[in-house]
Amino acid sequence: MAEQNRLTKPNRPYRLRARAAAMDRTRERITHAAVDLHGTVGPAATTMSAVAERAGVTRATLYRHFPNEEALFTACSADWLAANPRPDPAGWAAIVDPASRLGAALDELYAYYRSTEQMRSNLLRDIAAIPERFRPGIVAFPPTTVQVLEAGWPGLSEAHVRHAAIGHAVGFETWRSLAREGLTDEEAAELMVRFVTCIGPEEEGKS
Repeated sequence: MAEQNRLTKPNRPYRLRARAAAMDRTRERITHAAVDLHGTVGPAATTMSAVAERAGVTRATLYRHFPNEEALFTACSADWLAANPRPDPAGWAAIVDPASRLGAALDELYAYYRSTEQMRSNLLRDIAAIPERFRPGIVAFPPTTVQVLEAGWPGLSEAHVRHAAIGHAVGFETWRSLAREGLTDEEAAELMVRFVTCIGPEEEGKS
């Protein structure tokens, strides 16, 4: 008996690790299933039952990992953002010339919007079905995005106009409307830089 105990004891940590790994794989499979549904049918049509079916698990298993839809959306959001990280405004701040800075930012943003268009479109369409604490980050980038891009422009008296113009330029809906008109991302970015740049000394001279 003592010999048998010596043989079985080392196996217990292994079994625990194996069980934990299996649970992690199941949780990951559920999360990926939910992300896939959000990107295809959208959050409003993504039920817990549909997620369980897509993941190949029972509803009981799903609820053991995610007790409610908000917990599942939290995991989905983290998983999707890890795979699709947003452009970082801190990288743009090092560009001294404001027009060049805006151009570089829009190049990154518009490429990002194109690569994530389907998911973002679904999220905006179904915004009312999304947990409230996630909505601000879906609707718009943090205010720091515009703050970085509006620094250094001439014409302080027109700052509020430029603030609005830059906010419009970095918007997803702005990019999508220009893309639907047939503009490439580069053309759209160039157009928006020209749009913002025209708010300058010439406009001030008219006041």
